[in-house]
Amino acid sequence: MKKNDKKNLVIVESPAKAKTIEKILGNNFLVTASFGHIRDLPKSTLGVDIENNFTPNYSTIRGKGEITKNLKALAKKAEKVYLASDPDREGEAIAWHIAHTLKLDENENNRIEFNEITASAIKDAIKHPRKIDINKVNAQQARRILDRLVGYEVSPLLWKAISSNTSAGRVQSVALKLICELEDEIKAFIPEKYWDINGEFQDKI
Repeated sequence: MKKNDKKNLVIVESPAKAKTIEKILGNNFLVTASFGHIRDLPKSTLGVDIENNFTPNYSTIRGKGEITKNLKALAKKAEKVYLASDPDREGEAIAWHIAHTLKLDENENNRIEFNEITASAIKDAIKHPRKIDINKVNAQQARRILDRLVGYEVSPLLWKAISSNTSAGRVQSVALKLICELEDEIKAFIPEKYWDINGEFQDKI
């Protein structure tokens, strides 16, 4: 295939969006889907190096091998790759993982985002690509690492102390603590009797 014959590759999260976006962009573009995340922390181990600044150790998600292989093949033949995952921190992380997997230049303006599937929004996004926002990526990574540390480190303690059906979580554990504290306040409340006294007074001075 000659260089001029190469198409630009756009990678979205959802396959439902791919065909619509491809029709909008025209013949010079090929749109495919990553079906969400392609890499994550492994399920079989903690996946976080606590001794090395909490470095996450990512691996390809089970069942995503063929998708990853297809993305690599398409990217290899593409003129340019655009990362069009959702416009939030999760989507930013997905774009970052795809860029890492496809060995794309992190300093390249290849990240595009749009909030609606319309011709004007899609075409405007293609005209204004940017670099991956590493701050959003780090925000997502921090949340993911905390999820893993709390879930994998605290849950086993609950299994031993309470039941194998219990679990701990970054959000649910804090929410449960707040509920328990409120319940303790309710139980510790001591009711006191009080009366309202109403009167009518007339000044005779």
